[in-house]
Amino acid sequence: MTDFSETRAKAPFIDRSQLIFWGVSILTAVLVIGPIAPIVIQAFLDKPLYAADAGATLANFGRLFSEAGMLAIFLNTLFFAVLTMVVAQVFGAVMAVLIGRTNLPGRAWFGEIFVWPLFVSNLVIAFGWFTMYGPSGFITLAFKSWFGLAPWDLYSIAGMGVVAGLSQAPLAFLMCLGAVTKADAQLEDAARSAGAGPFRALWSVTVPMMRPAIIYSAVLNFVIGIEMLAIPLLFGGPSGIQTITTFLYDQGINAAVRPEYGIVGAAAVILLIVVAFLVWLQGFLMKGSGRFVTVRGKASRPALLDLGAWRWPAFGIVFAFLFFTIITVFAGIFLRAGVSFLTPLVPFWKLLTTANFELIFSSANYMRSITNSIIISLVGAFIGTFFVTLIALVARRSEFRLGRPLEYLALFPRAVPGIIAGLGFFYAVVWLPGLDVVRGTIWILVLAFILRYIPVGFGTISPALSQIGEELDRGARISGADWWTTVTRIIMPILKPALFSCYALLFIHFFKEYVTAAFLFQPGSEIIGTTMLQLVAQGDNGPVSALATIQVIITAVFVFLARRVLGARIYG
Repeated sequence: MTDFSETRAKAPFIDRSQLIFWGVSILTAVLVIGPIAPIVIQAFLDKPLYAADAGATLANFGRLFSEAGMLAIFLNTLFFAVLTMVVAQVFGAVMAVLIGRTNLPGRAWFGEIFVWPLFVSNLVIAFGWFTMYGPSGFITLAFKSWFGLAPWDLYSIAGMGVVAGLSQAPLAFLMCLGAVTKADAQLEDAARSAGAGPFRALWSVTVPMMRPAIIYSAVLNFVIGIEMLAIPLLFGGPSGIQTITTFLYDQGINAAVRPEYGIVGAAAVILLIVVAFLVWLQGFLMKGSGRFVTVRGKASRPALLDLGAWRWPAFGIVFAFLFFTIITVFAGIFLRAGVSFLTPLVPFWKLLTTANFELIFSSANYMRSITNSIIISLVGAFIGTFFVTLIALVARRSEFRLGRPLEYLALFPRAVPGIIAGLGFFYAVVWLPGLDVVRGTIWILVLAFILRYIPVGFGTISPALSQIGEELDRGARISGADWWTTVTRIIMPILKPALFSCYALLFIHFFKEYVTAAFLFQPGSEIIGTTMLQLVAQGDNGPVSALATIQVIITAVFVFLARRVLGARIYG
């Protein structure tokens, strides 16, 4: 065993472990509570937060609920979130069963394709749907020329919900996939021995075992539907349909004369409370998930269900689904980036041009947005991984008496929608003295993104940490090592695969994030997502497609390198 006696002899008089414990806890508290407190305070002030003569009031909530059309906004949000959840769960669960438990031809490739929407922002996905299925979309116009009409309308709550649900179906798919592939084969064998056919055994035994995954992903997708911005903004805006996020965005950024800070603060507090309750509900519903445990020491991997004569029809259905909902959407982005305009009336190869990319590469603002996104993702993911690892080690692998509260605090950002995180940082920067140093820089975005995705990193590090036996810690401590020496020289080297995975996940989330930055960026700190938002508002579809294509390519290259070089587990 390594001798740490010399390390202990050189240890300073001050217990550095306690300094680290308290330092990490205080920094986490400031990072999590700091952006939320100004929003809550602003909701109860009659003037902007920075106004010296601002007074306390409850009128903002009264104004909010008496605002014309506010009830319709809440109902729109509810209907949109419910439809997003239902569509995502149905298609995600069905695909999980088909890909994870049947002998569907090409199921490995189908699984890879199906998860790709998770790697890019909803803004990119929304624009791809707009390009192909919007009122003037390529497929819409082709369908109208063939049949006289198109039976879909994306500029409606139903259309928005279907698009959002299909974009979130991969999340439900991944969560349900783990449940169906790890089910105990003995349970299905028992059902088969009782006379059940393969499909009956699957439906009666395996599908019910997916209930925890379905519940967890359903609540998560419902929350995502409530806090989603891109799809309601792109499809709801032209038809006058508002959700709570587009209301906050319009009032906070696009107010004609002066932003309504009081109403924005009140709406943000209500949204925060609703999302926090849903996150709590998610945890409450999962308390009884232990009765669904089927993977134990003697469990065997379940055999694939033979589809028989339905094998190739199922292949055709799944391929058509992926082709029209994912492949076509991405193809629309790439095609629009390389043509002067996209229409089924003229062959696209006659309209090929490099003008959109030339515009991007010749513009200092556009290139700066790409560079900023890469820097924020590379550096921010590194800082975030280090910080989240410290949080996990202090919360789960130390004797710090506030370890459990620290974990709860670190996971709280799950209940903070991106638009509220960005709005909170905006209020904090204009309110608190000394923060002007980061205002309008990429570093305020790094801080905001780290706050937003602490739970993602923690969820990657924590399971790997729980697999490391605590006897390693005790052995090092007996040999004279303090806590910091133990975790840096023994625990963290073992955690290296999880650290790589955490870094890869944070990079992807930082690179595709745009909602949190909507209130924070200024000229010089643009990122790809905020630049795309501006271009979409201006109707510059060519540059939008070019930027989206660049974002997808960079993401694809990173995912490939992360999986092949770093060996990172990005999903599954």
